Amino acid sequence: MSMEPITFQPLYMERVWGGRELERVYGRSLPASQQPIGESWEIVDREQEQSIVDQGPLAGTSLHELWTTHRESIFGSGFGNHPRFPILIKVLDARDDLSLQVHPPVHLAAELGGQPKTEMWFIADCEPGASLYIGLKRGVTRAAFEQALARGSVADCVHAVKPLSGDSIFIPSGRLHAIGAGFLIHEIQQNSDTTFRVFDWNRLGLDGQPRALHVAQSLASIDFDDFEPTMDPCDGGTLADCPYFKTRKTILTAGQSLPNPDPDQFVILSVVDGMLESAGGRRFRKGQCLLMPRSAAPLRAMENSTVLQVTLPVPLSPPCHFLQ
Repeated sequence: MSMEPITFQPLYMERVWGGRELERVYGRSLPASQQPIGESWEIVDREQEQSIVDQGPLAGTSLHELWTTHRESIFGSGFGNHPRFPILIKVLDARDDLSLQVHPPVHLAAELGGQPKTEMWFIADCEPGASLYIGLKRGVTRAAFEQALARGSVADCVHAVKPLSGDSIFIPSGRLHAIGAGFLIHEIQQNSDTTFRVFDWNRLGLDGQPRALHVAQSLASIDFDDFEPTMDPCDGGTLADCPYFKTRKTILTAGQSLPNPDPDQFVILSVVDGMLESAGGRRFRKGQCLLMPRSAAPLRAMENSTVLQVTLPVPLSPPCHFLQ
């Protein structure tokens, strides 16, 4: 089994709010269609969407096959009976505002017909003055929010922040949120694709029709005590640490080595800036996402680099029985 880093073919998703920044910023070859690409799914193991290894001796192998048949040798031990790889890594290109949305909390997700999704955002790039919409303005009640929905003035209820590149924020299930126009974001999340839209800025979808809203499910899911959250501090390099994943930001100088945080477990790396090289001579540039197997040799920074390191906690939270 190869202990070189494993890379996958990105899955590009057309979104009405997307663009083509992945071409400009990361030099990606996007689909020839000029439709806006809003999401690049970098690492995913779902029934309908599957990461496929793009080169090396494992080329053509799915992430699901690696997880189910080579779990110990590639990923390590202690990950229990999760039937699918439990996190999903994306890069988001928001050229327009995303819908105002929420993900269902664990205790309500099954009842609402969805899957819980806790996530975090790392701001890789943003335009000056661009806004994220996170939580509620202080004092907004559920009754006031519902009245604003009826009037079409929900934006007046939502708390806005203006982050800088390099900032991050944790988005637990139940937190009302929307990404505004002008962001390139690395997203780490639970393996879920349930989003309840409560408001979509009166916009039409790519098919020319209004996109579906999920008002009742959203109102049941929103944490109406979540007032005016701020961007998160970087606590000794740790950006997020929850029962589903841990994300650290590591800054390397040229020539510095980057080993697995735990040699007995895998780590996912998202290269925010710079370039890394493996022991076998493969190079990984800004915008690439890779999986370092357990016991993989350290990577070396070819230039000053910033890297997100994503690991799973052990023991891992039990899988949701309705995860597809």
